[in-house]
Amino acid sequence: MKLFWSMVMKEIISFFRSWGLVAVVLYSFTLDIYIAARGIELQAKNVSVGYVDKTGGGLSMKILSHLHAPEFQKPRRFLSQKALYDAMRNREIMIGLLFDRNFAKDYAATGRSTLNVLIDSIASSQSFQALNYLQSILLDFSDLHLPVSFKIHKLFNQNARTSWFMAIAEMLSVTTLLGVILTAAVFVREKENGTWDIMLLMPVDPKLLILAKSFSQVLILMAGIFIATGLILFHTFHVPIHGSLGGFFLLSFFYAFTTAGIGLFIAAAAKNMLQVAQLSILIMMPLIFLSGAWTPIHAMHPLLQDLSLLSPLRYYIEASESIFFRGTPIAELWSYFLGVILLGGALYLYGYRKIGKLF
Repeated sequence: MKLFWSMVMKEIISFFRSWGLVAVVLYSFTLDIYIAARGIELQAKNVSVGYVDKTGGGLSMKILSHLHAPEFQKPRRFLSQKALYDAMRNREIMIGLLFDRNFAKDYAATGRSTLNVLIDSIASSQSFQALNYLQSILLDFSDLHLPVSFKIHKLFNQNARTSWFMAIAEMLSVTTLLGVILTAAVFVREKENGTWDIMLLMPVDPKLLILAKSFSQVLILMAGIFIATGLILFHTFHVPIHGSLGGFFLLSFFYAFTTAGIGLFIAAAAKNMLQVAQLSILIMMPLIFLSGAWTPIHAMHPLLQDLSLLSPLRYYIEASESIFFRGTPIAELWSYFLGVILLGGALYLYGYRKIGKLF
C-alpha cells in the first residue's frame, strides 16, 4: 500500500511539473465553464427590432413601447419594406414589424387586426423565443374572452436562468473530456519520452502500476471538480443545490473512473499525444451528443434514445441536475448511481485489460 501511494504522489508531482497540462486543466474548470455559461444564451435577449409604420402612430407606438430591455433593443424605424428587408439581410436586425395603413382602423372597427412579422430564423432558438414574447405582448391588445386563465409556476429554476444549466452541463462535459485525456496522457508520455521500456523493467506489479497511474488522474480530476463547483458554480453564478453535495462528489468519483477506463483504452491504442487527442474526440463526442447535455433525450430519435442508455454521461448529467435543482434524495437516485457504476466498471475493466497486454 505504501508503494501504491508513492506512485500516486509521483504522478501528481509529475503533473504539476507539466505547466502546459496544469494550465489546460485550470482553464477548462474555470474560464471555459464561465464562458459557456455567460456566452450561450437560449433566451431572447438584446434582440434587434426594426419596423415600418404606415399608420401614423397611435396603436403601433403603444405596441412598440412594450419592446424594451433586456429582451429587445430600442426599435429602429425604416421608411420602406425594402429598407427593412435589406437591414435583415445585413444582419442589422433580427425581427421586422410591418404596420400597414389599415392596421389601426381594423383594430378600432373589429377589435382585431393583422401585423406582418419578419423573422431571421438562422438563429432559430432566440428568434422564436423573441416571437413568443411578441405574441404575449399582442395578446394584451386583443379583446379575447377566454374561459381559461393561465397561471404559470416555474419549478426548480424559477428565474429560468440559462447560465445555471449551461455551467453545470459544461462542467460535466469538461470532466468527461479531461478524465479521458489525462489518463491516456500519463501512459502515452512514457512512450513519447522513451521511458516505456524502463517502466516495464521496474520491479512493480503491472496491475498496481496501472491502478496507481489512473487513480492519480482521478484525484486530479476530482480537484478540478471541487474548484469548478466552489469557484464557478457557487461563487460566480450562485447556482443553488437542493440535494446532497456529498452525494454529487461521490457520483463524480465513480464517474471519474469511467472516464479513466476510456483513457486506458486510448492509451493502449495511441502512440503519441496527437493520436490521444484524435481518439478522444472520436470517442467522446458521440457520448456527449447522446447524453442530453445539448439536446433533451425526449427530443431525440427513438433509436438515439435507446443508444443514449449506453452513455454513462447521461446518468451523470441527469443525477447531477436532480441533486442541484430538484433536491432528489440520494436513495432515489440509485438507478443513476447503478448506471454509472456498471458502465464505468465495465469500461474501466476493459481499458485495464487492454493496456495490461502491453506489460
